[in-house]
Amino acid sequence: MSIKSEGRGLYIGRFQPPHLGHIYTLKNILKEVNEVIIGIGSAQISHTFDNPFTAGERILMLKAALEDEGIDMSKVYLIPIPDIEMNYVWVRYVTLLVPPFSVVYTNNPLVKRLFIEAGFKVKTPPLFNREVYSGKIIRQRMINGEPWEHLVPKAVVKIIYEINGVERLREITKSDEVRC
Repeated sequence: MSIKSEGRGLYIGRFQPPHLGHIYTLKNILKEVNEVIIGIGSAQISHTFDNPFTAGERILMLKAALEDEGIDMSKVYLIPIPDIEMNYVWVRYVTLLVPPFSVVYTNNPLVKRLFIEAGFKVKTPPLFNREVYSGKIIRQRMINGEPWEHLVPKAVVKIIYEINGVERLREITKSDEVRC
């Protein structure tokens, strides 16, 4: 049994949709911290190619996926974080929305830079097959009718089908150009 060196960690992502790479990262984070705050980024955006799912839908997906993995949800906070267009004050904005934390986990260079400049400890978690487990790749597979279900937790697949997520994604990415 490993000794956890950190109290509470922060992991921010868009989770569009939550995939097996996210679950891998969260499991590793929970080996180091007692609790994890999962910041659902771009919470105000939905129904676009980059952000097809609402914050509420992503919260449902993450909660169901983590429960299926046997993760103790009393150690997890799922917090929607809307965007603001001022990078310099963004870290302060995030700290107003989430419980206190001692370490930030991110692979995003901008997020890393902003938290370091604000004086936070930042760790870069290992990625799990990033060339395969990518929200953009998964969304493109959905649009193209290619298999995608094996890239996300079963609970996420179920919710995406319940909300007609694939149909939504295909509809919102259709062109309005007339083709001859």
